[in-house]
Amino acid sequence: VGIDLGTSSVKMILMDDALHILASVSRSYPISYPHDGWAEQNPQDWWQAVCEGLVALVTDPTLDAADRNVTALGIAGQMHGLVALDEAGQVLRPAILWNDTRTDQETRELNETIGRDLLRRETGNIAFAGFTLPKLMWMRRHEPDLYQRIEHILLPKDYLVYRLTGQFSTDYSDASGTLLLQCGPKQWSTALCRLCHVNEAWLPTLHESDDVVGAVDVTVLSEEIRPYFQSCAVVAGAGDNAGAAVSVGVLHEGSCNLSVGTSGTLFLPTASFHLPESEGLHSFAHASGQYHLMGVTLSAAASLKWWMEDVLQSDDYEAEQGDVNLDGTNSVLFAPYLMGERSPYNDEAVRGAFFGLSTQTTRRDLTRAVLEGVAYSLRDSLRLAQEMGVVVEEANIVGGGAQSALWCQILANVIQLPIQRREGETGPSLGAAMLARSGVGAESLDDMAKALPQDGVRFEPQAEAVENYEKGYARYRTLYARLKDLDA
Repeated sequence: VGIDLGTSSVKMILMDDALHILASVSRSYPISYPHDGWAEQNPQDWWQAVCEGLVALVTDPTLDAADRNVTALGIAGQMHGLVALDEAGQVLRPAILWNDTRTDQETRELNETIGRDLLRRETGNIAFAGFTLPKLMWMRRHEPDLYQRIEHILLPKDYLVYRLTGQFSTDYSDASGTLLLQCGPKQWSTALCRLCHVNEAWLPTLHESDDVVGAVDVTVLSEEIRPYFQSCAVVAGAGDNAGAAVSVGVLHEGSCNLSVGTSGTLFLPTASFHLPESEGLHSFAHASGQYHLMGVTLSAAASLKWWMEDVLQSDDYEAEQGDVNLDGTNSVLFAPYLMGERSPYNDEAVRGAFFGLSTQTTRRDLTRAVLEGVAYSLRDSLRLAQEMGVVVEEANIVGGGAQSALWCQILANVIQLPIQRREGETGPSLGAAMLARSGVGAESLDDMAKALPQDGVRFEPQAEAVENYEKGYARYRTLYARLKDLDA
């Protein structure tokens, strides 16, 4: 079983020994926004959704009896979220999510008082509002009574592992986004724990992503499915981006994965740990056991969803993109900073904009600008990696935005790389299932990557458009400086 604990829903798949998907289910849950910039969820909602989903998954009427027995389970999930537990293992407060921006003061304190140099030396990264450590510091400042009751700190997917196995564990890829892990040596930073008043004993044990951390305690499951999990190992799992990269075989240096979901990511595996020359790139551990560089666009498909559903009040995405021009001559630019921006600016206060409007601007121009703006933002991250000497020859693409052939082609033209969109299942749930299979010694990740279906659609950069998009990108790069000092 592979589980993807997303921001709005959980997706679960059942995979057989030949990597075929036998069944899949999803269950949604709410997000709470109690104040401007806050984003929270109740971990019990995740657990209830998983319990209901597992019942639906293994009782799927199309399954043969033998296919219902689950030997291994892995979870990939939304990163950075803070789940704080008390001595009894009970949740102390709603989980503070990756896209919560309440920690502006704590992030500044980390970067300016503790200092970027120390942070980068310890973790390879500076502080970002989404990371876990600023959330802990916020909780200590604003909820001291609850903070004193903390006994365990978990990331979202690790809470599910705890509920399934009773183990307090995490993996290196997810732990990389806490700002508490020394990513190179793969150990918790005693120095940062001491400086930030975090009890190191609160932190979970560290593992490679395919390490078996425990077995399913069947007593926590619905009685009707307990027989199917009697001998089910649970692996440590991975952060969602690392899980997605595993699902398309992006395991080693020279490969690349683009994820165009709510946020957008550029994921570049590296054989060894690199301290990025730019603070805009993250340097994290990979689920493969190696490392990766990553750039993040906070509002990728979220930008298109906002434009389509909130502004145009339409859900007909295909029709809206039907006759959009691909030649790169759009005079309108879009800065996708609807929630601030992570890479390369680390600025949660900057806001988005359309630029270059005239009486000749059409609705199609604006739709096209949104797609192009996200592509330009991802190009920002690729540019930083290339300036470090990272060589990339082609990219894979996953996520909801990848279903748009138009967007895939725009991305290929903007980043000037061939982009492969695989057919069939891809994404964190498949990666989690592959990690589970690797964990029980059935097959290595490399062997599974070779066996993955290779069919799909390949989007080559279009020579006639690349030059125009290069000029558009040069214009786009001037936008941030014009926007950053404006009041939102």
